[in-house]
Amino acid sequence: FADADLDKAVRGLMGSKFRNTGQTCVCANRVFVDKQVLPQFIEKLEAAMQGLKVGVYDEPNVTTGPLINQASYEKVSSQVEDAKAKGAKVVMGGNRITKYENGYFYEPTIIQDVNESMDMFYQETFGPVVPVIPFENEEKVIEQANDTKYGLSSYIFTESLDKAIQVSEKMESGIVGINDGTPSVAQAPFGGWKESGIGREGGKEGLEEFLEIKYISIQM
Repeated sequence: FADADLDKAVRGLMGSKFRNTGQTCVCANRVFVDKQVLPQFIEKLEAAMQGLKVGVYDEPNVTTGPLINQASYEKVSSQVEDAKAKGAKVVMGGNRITKYENGYFYEPTIIQDVNESMDMFYQETFGPVVPVIPFENEEKVIEQANDTKYGLSSYIFTESLDKAIQVSEKMESGIVGINDGTPSVAQAPFGGWKESGIGREGGKEGLEEFLEIKYISIQM
């Protein structure tokens, strides 16, 4: 949101998006940014992503590795090309890295002005691509964020506690990070809504999955 601490938001996004090259179940898939702060956010995000080093992990200072296989690379690449063809702007990246004989390495990528007509708006990416979607209206952006069959994790960045709580209650996801890009911890329940799963791991809620419940009725 426009009142967010943008440095905090960028740090949170970097922690969420680029773990395992964007290939975890809770990596942020779409980034909605208020138009009022969009240029500043893009500038800060690009500067942070310039610090990523793509390579194999036995090389020094590597932060970002390869995609897992050819199918994963083809999915990431096709989503980027689809967005470009439909009017999105590639701010940085957008290409395969070919310096390695083996492996599917892809540049850390920012794509601006993504919308509902593009594949990456609805399909999970599982790659180092940040689709940035501008918004102006709070209710509309909540509707857009919930417009997906998935519902594992959502992230909200705002300095308003009232707004954070109100929006988090409206998010259709099992996990909501408020000013926190990495909210998953062992002592908290982990799991999603909709097609992101049933049941929970972690916390006392996760223990319930391993219990045999017995109901005893006694009439005296």
